Amino acid sequence: MSTTTERKKELIEKFGQEGGPGAAPVQIAILTERIRNLTEHLKDQQKDFATRRGLLVLIGKRRRLQNYYQKKNPQAYAALIRELGLRR
Repeated sequence: MSTTTERKKELIEKFGQEGGPGAAPVQIAILTERIRNLTEHLKDQQKDFATRRGLLVLIGKRRRLQNYYQKKNPQAYAALIRELGLRR
């Protein structure tokens, strides 16, 4: 269910070109992975409201990072959204 260390390393290598593991694209990719995992969990466990709240917090955090990255680098942001398969 949780994002493994190996998966995080893969995402860091794939999205962390110049900024390293703390760069906005890497953070967005890791949050997207966590959001997908929690969404799958909530499909089975509809009454898990603590997880639902955590999911909403993660979605808000990702949204703020997306807004920042879109203002900072619009072309790279558009490529990131396409690669992650997000709607926007």
